[in-house]
Amino acid sequence: MRTTRLGRSSAPVTAVGFGAAGIGNLYRAVDDDTARRAVEAAWQAGIRYYDTAPHYGLGLSERRLGAALAGRPRAEFTVSTKVGRILVPSPQTAHLRDDAGGFDVPADHARRWDFSADGVRRSLESSLARLGLDRVDVVLIHDPDEHWRQAVDEAYPALHELRDAGVVGAIGVGMNQWQMLERFVTDTDIDAVMLAGRYTLLDQSAARTLLPRCRERSVGVLAAGVFNSGILATEPPGRTYDYGPVPDATYARAVRIAQVCRAHGVSLPQAAMAFVARHPAVVSVLFGAGNAEQVDRNVQLAATPVPDALWGDLLAEGLIDP
Repeated sequence: MRTTRLGRSSAPVTAVGFGAAGIGNLYRAVDDDTARRAVEAAWQAGIRYYDTAPHYGLGLSERRLGAALAGRPRAEFTVSTKVGRILVPSPQTAHLRDDAGGFDVPADHARRWDFSADGVRRSLESSLARLGLDRVDVVLIHDPDEHWRQAVDEAYPALHELRDAGVVGAIGVGMNQWQMLERFVTDTDIDAVMLAGRYTLLDQSAARTLLPRCRERSVGVLAAGVFNSGILATEPPGRTYDYGPVPDATYARAVRIAQVCRAHGVSLPQAAMAFVARHPAVVSVLFGAGNAEQVDRNVQLAATPVPDALWGDLLAEGLIDP
């Protein structure tokens, strides 16, 4: 599988990456063995880039990913995790579930926003312990939407220092919006952005200025949320869009895109992955999976060619932006 180095760093990522939120019990619980087999299926498919975060299952994703990768040659895989949320023990809520976070795990910890330099270091130290690793290849500032000033003034310089010291290979930012990502690309020296849901078959808003700016600055784009949280993941289209109900106009557009895809012998989720992967700024397309069957399906989707004529027909109907 093709690999690309992020920015000017030494961190390589494969063209397809494994998003580990699912093995952190996102929306539904999976057991340890199911999680392990999901990572094993990704490895067997040639995937060598794995993304996680403390946020995912209150640390469960990191623990399971680390356990599944244990014993594999460390030089052969890349792991990214994130900073910005500190996990604080919360025994008074341990009898509850993590409904607010969207993960089916006991709420035995609480998330606390912290983009300070000290918070970055403490978060990374805790992640390394959960992962069972001595280093993380890529560290991303996670969802700093309401914390721009502290993220750019404190978290970013701390990560820059860690990168210069060789403690981490690459640094970047991961968000569900493109506007602040563009500010980071313009104002800092990051290696990567993880862009979730803002460059898809249904939302190409990031293509107008962010993606060209990333190419200019040699910033690698890690594309996540390519199914827009469900609507593009199935055929007929699903009923979830950006983690909520699908607006009628958006659903109608997805249905028409699916019809054009079928005329070319292409499924909607296959086109969703191929559309994102073909942009020259995108170095890796990540998919989430909670079991081996989902991994195998998405790997097959990513590997199946899509005819170029499809994009011309979608463009002619105004279903994708020029």
